[in-house]
Amino acid sequence: MENLKITLFQGYLFWENIDKNLQNISLRLANIREKTDLIILPEMFNTGFTMNAEALAEPMNGKTMLWMHKISKEYDCVVTGSLIIKEGDHYYNRLIWMRPDGKYQCYDKRHLFKLGKEHHTYTPGNRKLIVELKGWKICPVICYDLRFPVWLRNVHETYDVLIVVANWPERRASHWRTLLPARAVENQSYVIGVNRVGHDGNEIYHSGDSTCISPNGDVIYYKRDEADVYTFSIIPDEVTKTRRSLPFLRDADDFTINDAESLVIKEH
Repeated sequence: MENLKITLFQGYLFWENIDKNLQNISLRLANIREKTDLIILPEMFNTGFTMNAEALAEPMNGKTMLWMHKISKEYDCVVTGSLIIKEGDHYYNRLIWMRPDGKYQCYDKRHLFKLGKEHHTYTPGNRKLIVELKGWKICPVICYDLRFPVWLRNVHETYDVLIVVANWPERRASHWRTLLPARAVENQSYVIGVNRVGHDGNEIYHSGDSTCISPNGDVIYYKRDEADVYTFSIIPDEVTKTRRSLPFLRDADDFTINDAESLVIKEH
């Protein structure tokens, strides 16, 4: 593994306005002043967290996918975040892992937020995604997935970085700030949570609280309430050192989830 440079976008999302969100994110990313390997955007970064899928869903060759490829190519890095995708008669809250060459991988949110009636609109996924970037094994998931440690368990050291893209409300921010470090310590991996700020169309406030936690539980980055585009590096020695000094992952229970599949994608 090499050092990995990551850029987080914590920003306001314009409610159900795809064009305005893509334009705003493009303008904000223009402030990046150094080479980055990965840009991480929040959950449903082009619409906000909405159940209005019929009006806002896009196909896999839609404008947001084309925009993601354009940004990825322009900054010569991977771009990831989730959006609403329609396939057949189904809608998905789908994370895209977009590379500069236009190749991409997908993860469909497994745990749908029933309190927000997400399960009435979207189809859950059953496949965990592990991607590779500069030798790092990375597991990207979406918001509510954070609450389910069995799904995120790092069996056989499958990943080195867990990414959580979210629209996590401020009224449950204490849970977010507790669960992210817990996932880092129990899985001995970096954990990066990227959230939005501001009120959505349902007048629910989001305080951001985007963060990066080291495998040892140390806070590397944290930002609350303010919009931010921030670039930082994570280092492989931190993962190696933590797992060597406290090798408890070797003693973890070995298990599989019956209806789930794991897909490992090699870096191109």
